[in-house]
Amino acid sequence: MNGYLLDTNHAGRLIDPRHPVRARVGAAQRDGQTIYIIVPVITETVYGFSVLPRTARNQLEWQIVRPALVLIDLDERDALDAARLQVALRRRGHRLHTVDALIAATALRYDLTLLTTDHDFAAVPGLRAENWVP
Repeated sequence: MNGYLLDTNHAGRLIDPRHPVRARVGAAQRDGQTIYIIVPVITETVYGFSVLPRTARNQLEWQIVRPALVLIDLDERDALDAARLQVALRRRGHRLHTVDALIAATALRYDLTLLTTDHDFAAVPGLRAENWVP
């Protein structure tokens, strides 16, 4: 696969029609790039905007952008890869939370560039990451 995988810190910005991340994601899609998402990121994103003011408006904006994101279904291999990644990083003195390990393992498995602001991913060997948040 080619394309980008969203971390929550990028996915959550998609609910703001004026945010530069939403514009850049749209531009990438128009250029033929695929933007992927996984269920744990959806969970964190929806939770995050549901506890903010304007919950109903945020939900409506999410319903606009969500269909353009391609869902990658996680399976047992992804769970095992994420656990192995957590163990390997821990042995080198780095900690990666379970959701972040699933995100990283998915990006690695499908050869995707991770869109994130999280510097914890820098410890993951072979992971390509970009930050589109200004």
